[in-house]
Amino acid sequence: MADKVEDVALDRVQVKKAVKALQAFLKTKSTSESRLLDESQHITLLFTLWKIPKKTQTIRIPLPHGFRTDTDEVCLFTRDEPNMTPDQTQRFYKKLLAEKGVKNITEVIPYKTLKTEYKPFEAKRRLLGNFDMFLSDDRIRRLLPSHIGKHFYERKKEPLSVNLQSKKLALDIQRTIQGTSISISNKGCCCMTRVGHSGMTADEISENIESAVSTVVSKLTMKGPLIKLVHLKSQSSVALPIYNSKLSHLQMIETQKQAKTKSSQQKSDKKEQMLKEQSDAAAEKDEEIPQLVPIETPSKKAKLEKPTKKRLEKAPKPTGGKSVKEKAKLQRRLPKT
Repeated sequence: MADKVEDVALDRVQVKKAVKALQAFLKTKSTSESRLLDESQHITLLFTLWKIPKKTQTIRIPLPHGFRTDTDEVCLFTRDEPNMTPDQTQRFYKKLLAEKGVKNITEVIPYKTLKTEYKPFEAKRRLLGNFDMFLSDDRIRRLLPSHIGKHFYERKKEPLSVNLQSKKLALDIQRTIQGTSISISNKGCCCMTRVGHSGMTADEISENIESAVSTVVSKLTMKGPLIKLVHLKSQSSVALPIYNSKLSHLQMIETQKQAKTKSSQQKSDKKEQMLKEQSDAAAEKDEEIPQLVPIETPSKKAKLEKPTKKRLEKAPKPTGGKSVKEKAKLQRRLPKT
C-alpha cells in the first residue's frame, strides 16, 4: 500500500483549467454530434499506473459532491428470506427501506427472482439497460457473478455491496450511491472512474478529482511508484493531462529492475556453485572407494549319469517234454513193485 499520499501532488490551478477547458468544449460541440449534457456527458479520470498490478482490486471512492441525480435508476439485489416467497421478500425489504428513510432505491429484486426470471441472456441485457446503478446485499454478493454475466463488469456496472443490517442504513446507501468506485485490473495498467458530469460547476468537479486521486493512491495495494499519468476526459473529448509523474520515479523503476536482475543472477550463480561443489564431493568420494574385483563364479558341474538298472533275464523254460512237477506226480501214481 502506498505510504505517502503526497507522492501525487495535483496542481489545483492546472486541474481547474483542464475542467473549464473540457466544459467549454462540451458547450461548443454541436447538438447533432453530442448528447444531452446533463444526462450522458460523464466526466471521468483516466489513471495510468507504472506497472500492471498482480491482482484485481475494487476501490470505493467517497466524493464531496455527488454526481447522480434523483432520476437515476438504482436496483438492489437482496437475499431470500427464510419461509418467504420472492414477492413477500420484496415487500419485506421495501418496507425496511421506507422505515430507514431510504428513497434512492428504484427496484428490489430477491436472489431467487434473479436466478429464475433473469436467467436468459436477453433478460440480463434488459436488466443492465434499465438501471444506472446496482447494489447488493453483502450476504449474497459473492453469488452474483455467475448469474449476472460479464456484461455488467464490461459496462462498469457491477453491484456494490451494502450492509442491510446496518443501524445507519440510509447514510451508508447514500454514501455508496453518491460516491464512485474504480476497478483495478491485472490485465493492464490503465483504469477509469467517473467523477462528475458536465452540468456540475468547475469547483465541484475539481474537488471530486482531488478526492478521487488521493483515495486511489492511499488504497492501491502496490509497492513503489504508483501513478504515472492522470488524464481528464469525457465521452466525446480527448484526454487532457492533469498530472505527470516525476522522471525520478522512472529512475527508481529502473533501479528496482536492475536490483531484481542482480539478485536473481546471484541466486543462479549460488545454485550453480552448490551443484559444482556437490559434484566435486561426489567425485572425491568415488576415488576413495576401492574398486571391487568381481568374483568368478564356478562353472556348472557336469551332470552325473545315473546307472541304468539291468533287467534280470528270465531263465528259459525247459525245452523237454513235461515239467518236473508232472513227472513227480506220475511217479507217485505208479504202484510200487
